[in-house]
Amino acid sequence: MAALPAVELEPRGSALAEEIVALFDLLREPLLRYLASLGLPIPDGEEIVQEVFLALFQHLRRGGGRANLRGWVFRVAHNLGLKRRSRQPGAASIEWNWLCDPAPGPEEQFLKNETDRRVQAVLRVLPEQDRRCLILRAEGLCYREIAGILAMSLGAVSMSLARSLARMARAVER
Repeated sequence: MAALPAVELEPRGSALAEEIVALFDLLREPLLRYLASLGLPIPDGEEIVQEVFLALFQHLRRGGGRANLRGWVFRVAHNLGLKRRSRQPGAASIEWNWLCDPAPGPEEQFLKNETDRRVQAVLRVLPEQDRRCLILRAEGLCYREIAGILAMSLGAVSMSLARSLARMARAVER
């Protein structure tokens, strides 16, 4: 498991340091999954996560708002991820296997593989904005948080998720 930057900005045990560490422990993996969904390699995602939490520390130390820190963290990660991706010529194709859990038996594995293949096909053809909405929702963010992160209206988020989920449901039902 990666650690926060080694820069000692606040004495260990301070309330702010403890709050940042707790948020880091809670949000690191969901942020890495979201950044991977943007097509970023894991090492780049790790760097961005550390940048995000350093920015969060600085934001809170300056007295910045504490309302919806989870949404704030995802928004900063989103922006940094898009910036990093735009600087990468020929960004790697997105691998969707991280969304799928392994199945125990051969029959179940075969059926699961078929379903996974259909779901991955749907994910690949979803418009980018719809895919981002779906992934953020899968990470547990509410519609308002997704709207803030992706600079969309609540209605647009709702319609995007409804479209995406309907396509996913049709793929699973086959």
